[in-house]
Order: sequence, then C-alpha cells, then structure tokens
Amino acid sequence: MRLAPLVEPSPELGGDELARTARQRRLPELGEIGQRRLAASRIAVLGAGGLGAPALQYLAAAGVGTIGIIDADAVEPSNLHRQVIHGIGDVGARKTASAARSLRELSPDVTVIEHDERLDESNATRILGGYDLVLDGADNFATRYAVADACDHLGLPLVWGSVLRFDAQLSVFWSAPPAPADGVTLRDVFPEPPPAGSVPSCAEAGVLGALCGIVGSMMAVEAIKLVTGIGEALLGRLVVIEALTMRVSELPLRAASPAPGPSPTPVPAPSPAVAATGVTMPATSTATSTHTAPSGPVHPGAPLDFDPSRDARGLFIDVREPDEYAIDAIPGAHSLPISELIHLEREPEALTARLRHLLHEDEAEVATPLNLYCVSATRARRAALLLAPHGYEVRVVQPSALRLLRAPAGLPDADAPQAGTLA
Repeated sequence: MRLAPLVEPSPELGGDELARTARQRRLPELGEIGQRRLAASRIAVLGAGGLGAPALQYLAAAGVGTIGIIDADAVEPSNLHRQVIHGIGDVGARKTASAARSLRELSPDVTVIEHDERLDESNATRILGGYDLVLDGADNFATRYAVADACDHLGLPLVWGSVLRFDAQLSVFWSAPPAPADGVTLRDVFPEPPPAGSVPSCAEAGVLGALCGIVGSMMAVEAIKLVTGIGEALLGRLVVIEALTMRVSELPLRAASPAPGPSPTPVPAPSPAVAATGVTMPATSTATSTHTAPSGPVHPGAPLDFDPSRDARGLFIDVREPDEYAIDAIPGAHSLPISELIHLEREPEALTARLRHLLHEDEAEVATPLNLYCVSATRARRAALLLAPHGYEVRVVQPSALRLLRAPAGLPDADAPQAGTLA
C-alpha cells in the first residue's frame, strides 16, 4: 500500500548537495521534492553493526538530513567482515564515533547525532522521541522489544531487519500508520521473545557478511520510501531471504478478505528465524497469499508528437527537474517536473489547479494544448501518458523539434543524451 510522505520538504537544496544527489533526483517518482523530504528527515538507526552499517551508509548517501546512531560498543576485529562502515584502523574506537566519521566524509551536509549508550526500556522513548522513523539493527532481544515498544508508544514507523547464518527477514512495523493502512507491530507477529538461551547468537552460529549488506540496504530503501511516500511500503508484509538458494518469499502479516476465484496458494512459514545480526526469532505461522494483476488507470495509445509546422499554439512544459530547467529551458516554457506530476496524477483537482496556475487562467478547465519536453522525450512521453487520461490535449516534443525551438534563442544543443545516461 502506498502511504503519504512522512516528512514535509525542506527549503531549496544547496549546489553541492544538488550535484551529489543528481542521479537520484532524476528518478521521476522521487525528484527534487522527494530529495528535499529526505533532507528534512530525521532517522534513528539502532546499531552500527552488520545491518546498521550499510543502512547508515546508504541513508547518508541518499541525502537524509539528520541521522542518529545508537550503539554502546567498540569496534572489534571480528566485526569487520560485515560491519563495513568501520575499517581496521577503527578497531578499539567507539562505534558511534567511527560510523559518524564515515557518514560525514560521505555526505558533508548530514547532521550526525551520536547516542553512545545502550538503549533499553528505561531510555528508549527519550532517545527515539525526536526522530521521524527508526531502523532496528540490534543484536539482542531485550533491545529489540524495547525499541519496538517505544515506537509503538510514540507512533513511529519501525523498519525491522534480521540476519543469522544464511537467512534473513525484513518488515515494517507501525502502530499508527495513515489511513487506510492497518497498524502492525512487532508484538503482533512475535508476541514475546524466546526463552533465554534457546536461540544461538551470531558468535555461536555465524553469519554471512554480504547478506547483512543486502538486508541493510533493503532497510534503507524502505526508510526512503516511507520518508518520500513513493512505492509500496513493506507494512503488513514479511520478506524472507534464503541466501544459499537466493530465494526471496513474502508472507502477509494480516489476513486479507478472500478474493473470488481459485483458492490462494499456501506460503510456507520461514525456517526458525532471524531477528538481528546475531539473534534468531521464532518462526511465523503459515500464511496464504493471493496473486492478482496490478490495478491502475488504463492509459490510451501513444501520444501525438509535436509538429513545429502544425502545432503553432500551446503551452511548452519542461518536465525535467528544476535544476535542469534552470540551465537550458526553452524561453517562455514552464516547469512542471514529472516527479511532481506523478504525485498530482491521483488528485485530478489539484492537477487542474496546478495547470491553471501555470496558464494564469481562471477557467475551470484547461483547454490549451500542452507541449511536453525533456531531453530525449522519454520523460515527456511518460508525462503525456499521465495527463492524457485526465482529458488534457498533450503533445510530445521530440529531440529534432526541440533543436529547432532552441536554435532561434541561441541556446546550446543539450538534447542528445550523453553516453551511458538516460533522460
């Protein structure tokens, strides 16, 4: 289920950060607005270990504005095969300090808060209270349940990952998600921790370091999706990864209404499982899943191309991101990034209001043809497919026509994409 963005956008980004995140901002679903949401976000990561290390690195690289690191341990040689944020020169250093140094080198604009203390039920609410969401990469059951209960109390989303040996699990828990999503917490799935001593630790059973990297990166992806409101959050679903066979399966954590048609296919429960870098959880119960075709608007056929000799009227709209528009926009063209269109596409009234604002018109309907352009027409064509079902007359400006439109103004011919890039 797609959820509303967790964080409001920050003010405009600085030049260095624009350059550093350029390739990520090209993603239409994210765009500059999503990047500004990341810059405004505050994310706490519990543990700078096997899961926390890659998660921290990718959150900082993604442009998260404030990252809290919670860990009370020092770096040991046996950590380094999986805790890749630390190096051999960091052995003996506090993990929070070592991780913070790495993050600041990776992303100079990030604010890192070091919580060099052991989180437990007495301080969890105090530590986590100022954050927007939490990633749990803890290595013991007491801390796992303390952070889960605190997030439940505070209403914070909790991105939860676990690894042991060659197996892993991943989910999102949230007691108070925005409607119409249903809340699911750790205790809904695993009501109580297993008896002490019944589950081996990583030190006893071992763990594949590269699998920690996979799961930690997936945790960072879920955090980015929650902050920006893109994609479908993992709330209500549990992903199970078996690295030796590289099988990835999914278990629903809440029963859905039965769908008409064939009986759903049973999904086996995961093998006795894994709760952290070194902590195993009990297996979940057997669940069922039903696979259905994705729903969504039915798009019309290919939109028409703009013809300079035929289409003399209309509004030119640059669907690239604002920093691209600022460099070489067609004179008189308006900026409407496809990243913004994707967010507006499900709100026809807001979309109409946005276009009316561009046209400076008061009419209830936008009748002017919309001539959409980018660099290679890829994003423009996608924008046209988003707009056409809402009744707008749209044209896609091809690169050859774009060169003709730029020429009178003496603008540089920036239309041919560089080798190895996409529009």
